Amino acid sequence: MNQRCEWCGEDPLYIKYHDEEWGVPLHDDRRLFEMLTLEGAQAGLSWITVLRKRENYRAAFDGFDPGMVARYGDSKILQLLANDGIIRNRLKIASTIRNAQCVLDIQQEFGSLDRFLWRYVDDKPIRNAWRDRHALPASTLLSDRLSKDLKKRGFGFVGSTICYAFMQATGMVNDHVRHCPRYRSAEI
Repeated sequence: MNQRCEWCGEDPLYIKYHDEEWGVPLHDDRRLFEMLTLEGAQAGLSWITVLRKRENYRAAFDGFDPGMVARYGDSKILQLLANDGIIRNRLKIASTIRNAQCVLDIQQEFGSLDRFLWRYVDDKPIRNAWRDRHALPASTLLSDRLSKDLKKRGFGFVGSTICYAFMQATGMVNDHVRHCPRYRSAEI
């Protein structure tokens, strides 16, 4: 049996995301900030909804440049709230701005967001060996720790479930099921 992880279904956008991104180790600070933002935006929604709005998010949030996003003021917030290309939730938008400020603090303290995050997995992806998607946890003790640390540093929309989804998406955790062709190749 050599099938993709079931969760990506038949949608071409979802399949492309699964085949090319999900579970691949990510080390670029802007992209890490992007994924943290998108995972937080997903709270209460389906991932495909966020994935379909991803390009709009990139345009609306200046390519996820944390230095730019951290300086957003009231007029930019109003502009974002009027943008139907993104999820127009005031709390999620405000947390993205606050999270950008927190990213800058982390970069100052650790040198990069990448260095801060990847130390949680000793700079090496955790490779799980799930037989099917039903075995995958929604959160773990490690995502609990990451969530608590991020919250302590002022981040919002970073609960343990969001953190675990982020860790999966950015390759900190390889949760492709064993029969998926990406199981062995995601970390390369």
